[in-house]
Amino acid sequence: MALRSDWSQRTCALARGLDILGDPWSMLVLREVFFGNGRFEAMKNRLMVADSVLTKRLAGLVDAGLLERKPYDDGGRTRQEYVLTGKGADALPVLNAVVIWAEKHLPAPSESAHMFVIHTTCGKRTSSADSCTACGERLTADNTSWHSLTRTPGPVRLATAASTPFRNAGEQNGPEA
Repeated sequence: MALRSDWSQRTCALARGLDILGDPWSMLVLREVFFGNGRFEAMKNRLMVADSVLTKRLAGLVDAGLLERKPYDDGGRTRQEYVLTGKGADALPVLNAVVIWAEKHLPAPSESAHMFVIHTTCGKRTSSADSCTACGERLTADNTSWHSLTRTPGPVRLATAASTPFRNAGEQNGPEA
């Protein structure tokens, strides 16, 4: 889903990747789904985003194969929630890299505005996007937690591809983690 142009057919792999992952709203939508927050209304409230913006980003991520829709019954009618596919789960190192880079290079607006990548197997914070800097194990959605100090008091295990039902992903509203 391009911001301004279609880069999907470019010869540069970075340009093709940015065609899907280069939009900030799409990255925030992926963050929410990794946090297990895959229902439209919950994402809309958490991100404080317009219906039209969220609808477009969700459709683009489904079309690109990073998310899939799964039906659920809300007690009155069947609705759709969004879950990661294997392709979507493979985007985890990209999101981890952005978090780690921002923590290293950008000032936080408050002491509580920090987010850390935690390898749940060894329990250590990592400064690498794809493997644990403490033990060397490859990071996956199955063995990674994110600790957003504005979101929850402790680390939250990430949702895995197409298998995690909706869970409350924190109470704080806003596009911040």
